[in-house]
Amino acid sequence: MEVLFEDDSIVVCYKPAGLATQTRNIGEKDMESELSNYLKAKGESPEIHVVHRLDQPVEGVMVFAKTKAAANNLTRQIAEHQLKKHYYAIITRESFPDEGDLVDYLVKDNRTNLSKVVSQNDPRAKKASLRYHTVDEWDDRKLLDVELFTGRHHQIRIQLASRTAPILGDIKYGGVSTGHNLALCSYSIGFTHPKSGAPVEFQVKPKGEDFLDSKVAN
Repeated sequence: MEVLFEDDSIVVCYKPAGLATQTRNIGEKDMESELSNYLKAKGESPEIHVVHRLDQPVEGVMVFAKTKAAANNLTRQIAEHQLKKHYYAIITRESFPDEGDLVDYLVKDNRTNLSKVVSQNDPRAKKASLRYHTVDEWDDRKLLDVELFTGRHHQIRIQLASRTAPILGDIKYGGVSTGHNLALCSYSIGFTHPKSGAPVEFQVKPKGEDFLDSKVAN
């Protein structure tokens, strides 16, 4: 974990791949407990509020609230699609179009913790939309910049996989195993500061090994 910005309302930090946002498993570290311990060690209140999540194998920038008021404000921004998120994703399908808008209807299977694309008429379906463009190519790989418009469960992963372009390393959805975490990084997050009302944006560079040969790596 790396803290990028902090004030009396929010903490913005980098979540490494492999660390859960929240977990119920006793003794297992997660971002919530790591941040709570971080604040406690500084002599501050350990109160921390989770307002959005990243899948455990995904790295990237996140914002957490330090007060209930900030949490409510950020949650409202998310519900109203005012919080902007961009991801980098590596796929291994060379013939995939260089840019596009993807719209699907998804259902989460709670038993398997996987999502699938279903008909728009499915009463359980939730609309999922994103826009992407290619920012780099090397060997058989394409690096996509993905703007997420909705925050569905495993959304980027299943929307790409359903078009036979699974993310590198995402074996749950048919991706090629590399021995690393899946090549997906939430690199940018933008929102209105819950206290000052000023627009803010924070970015990180992906640290995952599969990104090392790309132009966006450290």
